[in-house]
Amino acid sequence: MSVSKSTAKSPKGQSARLVSLDVFRGMTIAFMIIVNTPGTWSHVYAPLRHASWHGCTPTDLVFPSFLFISGVAMWFSLRKYNFEFSRPAIIRLLRRVLLIFAAGLFLNIFPYFGRDYTTLRIMGVLQRIALAWGLGALIVLLVKRNRIWIPAAVLLFGYWALMYFLGGDDPYSLEGNFARKVDLALLGEKHLYKGFGMPFDPEGLLSTLPATATVLLGFMSGGLIGVRGSSWKTVGWLAAVGALLVAAGLLWGEYFPINKPIWTSSYVIYAGGIGMLILALLVMIIDIFRIQGWKTIGIILAGGALMAVTGLLWKATAETGYSSSFLITVGLVVIAFALLLKLNFFLPFGMNPMSTYLLAGIWTKTMLAVKIGEITLYNWIFTNLCSPLFEEQKLASLLFALLQVTLIWAFGYILYRKKIMIKF
Repeated sequence: MSVSKSTAKSPKGQSARLVSLDVFRGMTIAFMIIVNTPGTWSHVYAPLRHASWHGCTPTDLVFPSFLFISGVAMWFSLRKYNFEFSRPAIIRLLRRVLLIFAAGLFLNIFPYFGRDYTTLRIMGVLQRIALAWGLGALIVLLVKRNRIWIPAAVLLFGYWALMYFLGGDDPYSLEGNFARKVDLALLGEKHLYKGFGMPFDPEGLLSTLPATATVLLGFMSGGLIGVRGSSWKTVGWLAAVGALLVAAGLLWGEYFPINKPIWTSSYVIYAGGIGMLILALLVMIIDIFRIQGWKTIGIILAGGALMAVTGLLWKATAETGYSSSFLITVGLVVIAFALLLKLNFFLPFGMNPMSTYLLAGIWTKTMLAVKIGEITLYNWIFTNLCSPLFEEQKLASLLFALLQVTLIWAFGYILYRKKIMIKF
């Protein structure tokens, strides 16, 4: 881990960084905090929950977005080594993998350092990021850049074959999937995640292989931006390829279901396609249009307001309120998104992603460990500060999550203002 002063100019000028990628990264971390820390799991809006097994909600796009973004950034970080296998490049690769993996283990242990380590979960979100990024970087250093799609395809189709032929009668089920069998054999039952009602790790070893393909999709997207720059051609290519991948993922999902816990190949290209579409939109808005101008912000605000007003009018005349409520929600989200962009809200997260992620995990675990009377600090804050404010408890639960976002943002903002970047 290293601490450095950022030399990049602010978004108001010509930035040495890809600001759209920082914003994408910041959006992902902010949304991750929202979905991970509701006031109570008994009252959560459906889009803020994971799919129970097959399927994909907005929440299921958070983790692949992390990996996709790390792949985009990889193109720029490995460019200094000319994408060649060398001693400095390997040292950089190994150092980063070990640091991120160790940070993930620390989160698994914290705050119970005197625990029984024979039951410690070994894998986790950061551990998967470390291994998938490391394997992806090794592939990039060994394979020519214009052929990266080949190992990505091998990983995806090879994983499908392993899961189908070695998974038993129901190869894509919780009980029968081959990825679980591999983790049980290599990691042991006691070291796996138990949140599914049985030992099964959604960040296991075998499913890290297709997750590596997610990183490689990001790398290829980064190469497109690195070579063509933040241009309309880049936006067009990202949008076109992204749309094709989304369609291909949906089609493949008919045979190999879209599924986050076992990280199916269809899920990889579906989520990767959405990542490309989001990146294309952000490159257009931020790097081409220069979002700081109120003219651009005004256009986005007007679009959001139009959707919200249309939804309200529809709700007043339609028999069913589902479609109208959707329009109102999307409109309000667009308005909030535009204002947050104008305020550079996402950059404090995006410039220090690992440190803000770690702090979010540490703070959440601290709230769950500290007791006030008979309840945890986590429950006390929700029950006494958030719950009384709303009759609709889903709103209270969301408010609690937004308070956590604000708290972690304040830490990131201090680093952002001081131009401090903590790198892993």
